[in-house]
Amino acid sequence: MVEVEEKIEKWVKLGAEGKIYAKEGLPERRLIKVLEELGGSAELKELKSRLGEEIFRIGLIWAKRNRWVEIIRVDDKPYMRLKTYPKERTPEEQVLNLLLEGERRFEEIPENLRSACLELAERPEVIELVEKRIHILKPTELLMSLSPDELEVQEVTKLTQSLIASGKWKELKLSRFDIRAPTPPIFSARRHPLQQLIKLIKEIFIEMGFEEIRGPLVELAFWNFDALFQPQDHPARAMHDTFYLAEPRFGDLPERFVESVKMTHENGGDTGSIGWRYRWKIEEARKLILRTHTTATTIRYLAEHRDPPVKVFSVDRIYRNERVDWRHLAEFHQIEGIVMDKNVCFRDLLGLIKEFYSKLGLKDVRFRPGYFPYTEPSAEAVVYLKDKGVWLELIGMGIFRPEVTIPLGVKYRVLAWGGGLERLALALYGLDDIRTFYLNDLSWIRGFPRIYLDRKAKRI
Repeated sequence: MVEVEEKIEKWVKLGAEGKIYAKEGLPERRLIKVLEELGGSAELKELKSRLGEEIFRIGLIWAKRNRWVEIIRVDDKPYMRLKTYPKERTPEEQVLNLLLEGERRFEEIPENLRSACLELAERPEVIELVEKRIHILKPTELLMSLSPDELEVQEVTKLTQSLIASGKWKELKLSRFDIRAPTPPIFSARRHPLQQLIKLIKEIFIEMGFEEIRGPLVELAFWNFDALFQPQDHPARAMHDTFYLAEPRFGDLPERFVESVKMTHENGGDTGSIGWRYRWKIEEARKLILRTHTTATTIRYLAEHRDPPVKVFSVDRIYRNERVDWRHLAEFHQIEGIVMDKNVCFRDLLGLIKEFYSKLGLKDVRFRPGYFPYTEPSAEAVVYLKDKGVWLELIGMGIFRPEVTIPLGVKYRVLAWGGGLERLALALYGLDDIRTFYLNDLSWIRGFPRIYLDRKAKRI
């Protein structure tokens, strides 16, 4: 029926500051006016007191740029001297006076003032440039050929219940919808990329027969360190690596495990080890901290569930006194898991980890020897990132040492692993800075692609 022609027009109008400048004068004009009243030379301190800090600062910048003033020293004090005083209005002042009457199309601004208009637009809140879309409708030959009776046909955009019940729908014509017409963007609710990945990881673990467990964020040093056979003089227990609570400082220890853990640290106890050969202090074990790893949660669970089989995992927050940079955070998430059964071995652990990461689409996973105070043998899992050409460390893993399991009354091997979630997310999402996940940038979150699990191909 009609042809639509779209035109984009550029309009200019005064901003909040521009309205003030149009009535009271530009800061540079007000500055040189005061300077002329003072005889063409004045101390900067006096000018600042007369004009105010903000007007003086802005006026000085533009007056120097226009070469109206210069700074000199008199008796070792900074003075401003007037070099020239423009009597006539500058192009910028003419633009402000013109726009004081109301907004205008940019094309209506005299050609000799347009560059001044654009310069003013670069100043904060002085002039605003706005684009307006103008739609011009023109009748087509089809519309012109229709009779008045044909034009009076009533159209509706929605078929309602009342139209159907009354039978009026037979007399009406449903208007067509242009499915290519532009519409306002709609941002539906969605998960944060990290929460999306956490949900996916939990689903994979549950598919593999694991049960999720949770633990407290504020933990006893006993469960976080001592129960894991980490000596009380270990560097990780220092204040620069661990967050200790100031109030309350201490918590209650699980009495039934205290003596066995103490003896294991001092002389090996019943484990066949010689221990760390130092005097174990109960005060250190009673200290309250923000947990540094979720292994504290799994060792707590293991102490209460000593009969096989045990297959549990945890994806939760941990805290370390780290200096924040592109790959370190003071608060982040850790993926943790254990398997305890009668006949499990290190080869089972390698296969389990490889299967887990293959379900996330990371096929090229390899293992290398590692060291951790509470596992032996120990290893690290690394993945090759083809697009970056580097190997990325994912998790540490191993079999809990007898010094960890025997004091808790656990008689069978325990396969354990743990690693950072954010580091895994960097690999999967192709990002370079771990801080990206915590910027609260809605445009980045809305534009982020959804992760889906292709269960047949087992890849993302």
